[in-house]
Amino acid sequence: MTTAVLPDAPDVAALDLDIAPSRPPAETRVVVAMSGGVDSSVTAALLAERGYDVVGITMQLYDHGAAIARANACCAGKDIHDARRVAAAIGIPHYVVDYEGTFLGDVMEKFADSYVSGETPVPCVLCNQTVKFRDLLTAARDLGAVALATGHYVRRQRGADGRSELWRGADPAKDQSYFLFATTREQLDFVRFPLGGLSKDQTRALAHRYALPTADKAESQDICFVPDGDYARVVEKLRPGATRPGDIVHVDGTVLGRHEGIIHYTVGQRRGLDIGGTADRLYVVRVEATTNRVIVGPREALGRESFRIRDLNWIGEGTAPDAAGVRCVVKIRNSFRPAAATVLSAGEGAAEVRLDEPVHGVAPGQACVLYDGDRVLGGGWIVRDRTA
Repeated sequence: MTTAVLPDAPDVAALDLDIAPSRPPAETRVVVAMSGGVDSSVTAALLAERGYDVVGITMQLYDHGAAIARANACCAGKDIHDARRVAAAIGIPHYVVDYEGTFLGDVMEKFADSYVSGETPVPCVLCNQTVKFRDLLTAARDLGAVALATGHYVRRQRGADGRSELWRGADPAKDQSYFLFATTREQLDFVRFPLGGLSKDQTRALAHRYALPTADKAESQDICFVPDGDYARVVEKLRPGATRPGDIVHVDGTVLGRHEGIIHYTVGQRRGLDIGGTADRLYVVRVEATTNRVIVGPREALGRESFRIRDLNWIGEGTAPDAAGVRCVVKIRNSFRPAAATVLSAGEGAAEVRLDEPVHGVAPGQACVLYDGDRVLGGGWIVRDRTA
């Protein structure tokens, strides 16, 4: 077995660790959101080494007894234990806050409702938008902190107007800006991201330098409350009776087969259609909740030149895109290669995205995030076609 060779730990002095430049670190309280993983562990260690008054907080999002056995799932029982171990190792106080009810209502149930309505949700954005950057930020203020620090791989920059800006992480492979598009300017003024200029390997090198218990801990890969990847089972548990059989229909109107519930399908999906008698390679083009149909077609049927987004959070220049439009690039999934577009106002809290070239797999319920180079301009939630 070959042991991975980590790079030398980066120069800590080069990192963005100036929480409140006008105050001595010892008189500056910083709350660190400690998930029990290596990233938040290193964040806490960096700030403690700098001399800040660091307090670690871990969110309990599930029943402790049920969660303790879950492996590689954020905010599960083992993660709480690991966060405690790290806090003890670096000598900082650590608290656990019970957000189970809030997480159920604001994240898990909205996730289920989105699938039932034929959408493809992004629960990690909802979690950041509510539990982390609303509730945890409030808890940090209540503890007298001047900042909440997290282990996200994004950068916070100060703009020419003196306001906070959100930028991609320096390592494209780890950039998490897609999941933080809903962060407001006021939240950005309070939140810090010390790891934004690092790669994952550099973070692990720092974890080894500090001899942290989580230095070699594996990353969580799945949605935290769906650790086995079975989304449909979670939706069925939260919304009993939501699964109803229906027709799989070609875009030309031909009924090709039956499905066991629209929650098993998402736009762009090819596998699992189980359609016999056709030589064509077919993809899910639409998921229709009102008719309980899954519409399929050839890949070219997935192409979209424009779409709308709702609940636009704008953190770019000015107040929001106007009728003249803003040139930018957009991502419709975290793994999506950014596409050039013009974004125009479409009424209160909404915008229209007009793409320079058609893209495939635009799914209602997913986030569309807008960028100007490395800077995040904002984003919103993709809405379904009027035909769906």
